[in-house]
Amino acid sequence: IKVGEFVFSRTSCGFDGLLSYYKGRDAVCDLALEEAFVKHTGWYEKMPRPYFVDADKTLFEHFSDVTREGIYAPQGRWVRLEPHDARLNEKIESFGYEGRRITNFEMEGSALAGLAALMGHRAATICTIIAQRIAQDVNTDYKPFVRKMIETALDKLAILE
Repeated sequence: IKVGEFVFSRTSCGFDGLLSYYKGRDAVCDLALEEAFVKHTGWYEKMPRPYFVDADKTLFEHFSDVTREGIYAPQGRWVRLEPHDARLNEKIESFGYEGRRITNFEMEGSALAGLAALMGHRAATICTIIAQRIAQDVNTDYKPFVRKMIETALDKLAILE
């Protein structure tokens, strides 16, 4: 996925444990995907269990012509303290499930998708790619791309039935 492209997070992965505090968590999460991810990464059992939740399917279909599909995962940044699993980003990048890969790193999508699903709302996350970690490509002048993504999303939502 190139810098400047828009990614629709068809599925979001949360590492925060947020959905586990609410009844119905398992009903809105993809449990098979969770299990495959936990196994692939050798997930440390004392950390909150990751959860995978889909965006609204109607929104996914509605935006399919202007976005790339992706699975979101948290950032995995180091800020003065070493993370428990220093290779977690590598494991995330090498993870695949039924032909799908994690393609986008951001932080709020999983909570948004999960809480919306639990409450019966429709929600989705669309991101503008501003950095491509594997290719080590970064666009520091990303604001025009973000502005275009916002305009595109609002135009698409304005015609949603």
